[in-house]
Amino acid sequence: MSDDHMRTTVPEAVAAVLGWPVAHSLSPRLHGFWLREQGIAGTYLGLPVAPESFGVAVRGLAAAGFRGANVTVPHKLAALRLADEVDDAARAIGAVNTLVFQPDGRILGRNTDAYGFMANLRQAGVDPQVGPALVIGAGGAARAAVHALLVAGCPRIYLTNRTEATGYALAESMADDRIIVLPFNCLKNMPDDIVLLGNTTSLGMAGKGVLDVDLSGLSETARVHDIVYVPLETPLLRAARQRGLRTVDGLGMLLHQAVPAFRAFFGRDVAVTDGLRAHVLGGK
Repeated sequence: MSDDHMRTTVPEAVAAVLGWPVAHSLSPRLHGFWLREQGIAGTYLGLPVAPESFGVAVRGLAAAGFRGANVTVPHKLAALRLADEVDDAARAIGAVNTLVFQPDGRILGRNTDAYGFMANLRQAGVDPQVGPALVIGAGGAARAAVHALLVAGCPRIYLTNRTEATGYALAESMADDRIIVLPFNCLKNMPDDIVLLGNTTSLGMAGKGVLDVDLSGLSETARVHDIVYVPLETPLLRAARQRGLRTVDGLGMLLHQAVPAFRAFFGRDVAVTDGLRAHVLGGK
């Protein structure tokens, strides 16, 4: 059987999300919605890949004709090391969440988390240039959020983390004097000039404990954002809503970060819509 004949038996376009575990990932449901909407003869799979097998698995997928792969916990640092080229966002954030396989064999590493973070805020009407933001956390999601805010022209970013040294390490690696690290107890007495409060930790996620924050000092025009989306309304967002503050949930970041990945894998521009949100949340 010729190579050409074998190639025609493979679906037109195949991509995947790699994680360990990966069964919880919403990405196959998300990309599957767009594939059907666009009428693309393609497939998007969720593939469990153990950390010790990551490099072999990625190169095997590339050799098998996959268009690329999203990567989630715990593979984002390994993906950064494996990629032949990385974009500016991935370099600044120190992690790759999207691998794009090129016809010549090269593997391109991208980070779309910062894009997803900012697109979610902009869709909710948040302008990061209006005033300072306070980012809670210093992990990978915090790095993406801080990078996105810096690029978008946020005038000042307060950063706080339970382990203060990790917060200082993040600020030092970003090398931008707009970042100011505050002690974690600032959440009991927040700066009164912030226009955006963003939680990038897992606190508030089902089974992960609650973030203890005093929102009374926030301006009534401030927005409160939580990257957690299980539950969709976290205790932080509920407290903000009860105080009359406008909120931004975390599902939008997941949806928006997938837009450039879908374009890279399947060659189409897609949009984050109410229909997509309903589908990903389990609607029809």
